[in-house]
Amino acid sequence: MVNETSVRPLRIVHCFRSPVGGIFRHVRDLATAQSAAGHQIGIVCDSSTGGDYEDRLFDGIRDRLALGVHRIPMQRHIGPGDVLAGIKTYGIIKKLRPDILHGHGAKGGVYSRIFGTVLRVFRSRVARFYSPHGGSLHFGKDEWEGKLVFAAERMMEPLTDAIIFVSQYERDSYIQKLGPPKCPDVVIYNGLTEADFEKAEAPAGAADFLYVGMMRDLKGPDMFIGAIAEAERLAKRRLSAVLVGDGADKPRYVRMTETLGLSDRVRFRDPMPVRKAFRLGQTVVVPSRAEAMPYIVLETLAADKPVIATRVGGIPEILAGDPSALVAPTMQALAEKMAEVAANPSAYAKKMPDHEDIRRRFGAAAMAQAIEEVYKAALEGRLTSSLS
Repeated sequence: MVNETSVRPLRIVHCFRSPVGGIFRHVRDLATAQSAAGHQIGIVCDSSTGGDYEDRLFDGIRDRLALGVHRIPMQRHIGPGDVLAGIKTYGIIKKLRPDILHGHGAKGGVYSRIFGTVLRVFRSRVARFYSPHGGSLHFGKDEWEGKLVFAAERMMEPLTDAIIFVSQYERDSYIQKLGPPKCPDVVIYNGLTEADFEKAEAPAGAADFLYVGMMRDLKGPDMFIGAIAEAERLAKRRLSAVLVGDGADKPRYVRMTETLGLSDRVRFRDPMPVRKAFRLGQTVVVPSRAEAMPYIVLETLAADKPVIATRVGGIPEILAGDPSALVAPTMQALAEKMAEVAANPSAYAKKMPDHEDIRRRFGAAAMAQAIEEVYKAALEGRLTSSLS
């Protein structure tokens, strides 16, 4: 007898807060692959973040989302606004009648698990999944705010059919801060599309270094800017850089370049497709203070471009065969590596991981298929305590 869930299309709703950065990229790729597999996909997310660039990204996948895109205001931190946002989100999800509710990030994870559980009380058949993507795991376990967040995470575990981690580091961090999950869990790496593996070369005259990402301290633009000034001193020559992205802290970073006297050779650009951004700089720098499994590192290597990255989160799992590309998450360590690369960029580029190995390990189709198997196992009651 053929199981119904193995043959019929699933109604899958992805819920997350902010449609920017790696989470948004992950959901877009996953939704695209799931739609291509014949499933009906919907997205519920915040309407107060993102701009014209993100709107264009939504437009690029809208025709693949049979259940539509639904955007309402969702505040980043816990507060009174969550009540109204929660009521609206539940109303949307209830109308979409999902088989699968997949929450991404802290807020998406809370909404999907609570609302999925409420739907089950009313006899709806829905499986509830959570992918942290770093999120609440960036808090320290001894911080008072972290203790509150981790207590909430533990309360959510009984309402979770499975936690899907994007890196082994993320899973290890969860265990270290909260203890082993009391629900099934699995590690499934982020994946890239075939288009990502087309090589992208920067033309002559491109900047020495490139940053692409959100303009917030967690991602390290301030360390990157400070490292440029120090790297110039070490290399004994002027260096150039471009920072691509947006965020509330961007004006502060602009002022920082002015204070350091770098304004004539450090430029800022608004968000753009990453492959277009790759033409603006020779070596990509990922100066993050914390990460889970950042797409920018994967995208850079898939495009066959050299990268310097901090040794945080899941980044070492990507660069396992090339630890020389990893540095401590400090301005001085970044500066020393940038000065080294500036002295001989072509020699450094040859040290990057094998292009075909990256393709083999991080493919979007394999990611989507692995996640679909977890979905179906939950719906069919086949999940065990650990799927890793």
